[in-house]
Amino acid sequence: MEEVEVPQFFICPISLQIMKDPVTTISGITYDRQSIEQWLLTADESVCPVTKQPLPRDSDLTPNHTLRRLIQGWCVANAKNGVDQIPTPKTPLDRHVVAKIIRDLKYPHLLSDSLRKMEALASESEKNRKFLLESGVANSLISLIIACHDANKTAGLEESLRILNLIWPTTGEINLLTDENHGLIDSITWILNCGSDFSLRSKATLLTKKIFKTASASSKGRLGADFVTGMVRMLRENSSISTTKAALRVLIDLCQRGNNRFRMIEANVIFELIELGLGTPEKKITELTFRLLSQLCSCADGRAQFLSHAGGIALVTKRILRASAGTDDRAVHILSMLTKFAATNETLQEMLRVGAVSKLCMVLQADCSKFLKDKAREILRMHSNVWNNSPCIQVYLLTRYPTLQF
Repeated sequence: MEEVEVPQFFICPISLQIMKDPVTTISGITYDRQSIEQWLLTADESVCPVTKQPLPRDSDLTPNHTLRRLIQGWCVANAKNGVDQIPTPKTPLDRHVVAKIIRDLKYPHLLSDSLRKMEALASESEKNRKFLLESGVANSLISLIIACHDANKTAGLEESLRILNLIWPTTGEINLLTDENHGLIDSITWILNCGSDFSLRSKATLLTKKIFKTASASSKGRLGADFVTGMVRMLRENSSISTTKAALRVLIDLCQRGNNRFRMIEANVIFELIELGLGTPEKKITELTFRLLSQLCSCADGRAQFLSHAGGIALVTKRILRASAGTDDRAVHILSMLTKFAATNETLQEMLRVGAVSKLCMVLQADCSKFLKDKAREILRMHSNVWNNSPCIQVYLLTRYPTLQF
């Protein structure tokens, strides 16, 4: 391949590779389609890379069929020299084609084939996903999901959720789809609480996480107890790392509103979080678990439920200085809430027994932030009369480092 001289006009000015699908812009310069589309999608300034002339992001790209045939013929002629052949590129998506696929969703005998075509297109490229979104595919699939809910049927449901997960935007482009379409959240609630099909419920959970990134506070506030119960169920099953993370993020988002917080507590979410944490979760799941626990322990009912689990304080103690700085911060916050507002003798003795007090002493000598050390020192001083002479605290913590005296 190194001995073959490639004609200069076969080379894309952006990628500096042989063009597979040459297209010409309104500035008259030819590029490989993938390269120029990526340029228009991500460049700070929408200009032609060569001429620097203005180039609208939605400008038409004209296929250069003559050049493509020349490149393909040259590749065939030089195949013996190690040059790979370039296949004929697929025809770009056409709005009429997508419109027909959408129309076919209305006919039961065409539903499966229509969804299969949509998923194949969405899986192919980011450009296709954006095109499908702009063509109204998301609206049509949401309507299909709502229809499944109303009819209590699941035909096409999993495929619809899978496609929506592929094309759902990361910005607020389709807020109205969720803010004005209450039926979508009702349908997701139904999916989360129906049957034993984990795959279906997992896809609904992943979609909910994406919806919540842009949904308004008012739409989240309309969620009922059944939705929270369904999301807690996903935590309990803990069958997929990605689904568990998504469920935790959704619950953290919901926790910002007081009424949702109490619904979570009623659904025993704190028990599920402790059981999840007592396993061997990955670092990110641990961080999300402690973030949610910290928020829930800020209210009296949350602290009561936390203390009713025999492994709660032990879990918090175990994770301090072992997971991440974020986990340390929230773990110490939980202990702070307990010692300020639930400091019964039983709680304080449990902290001694499982080593929480010793761990707080270790925080003071570890490479932690000043804020965290101050918080740990505050907890230690708050109940020093109970802990000072306890045999549960290793002696070296109180003698080797004079600053630890409390």
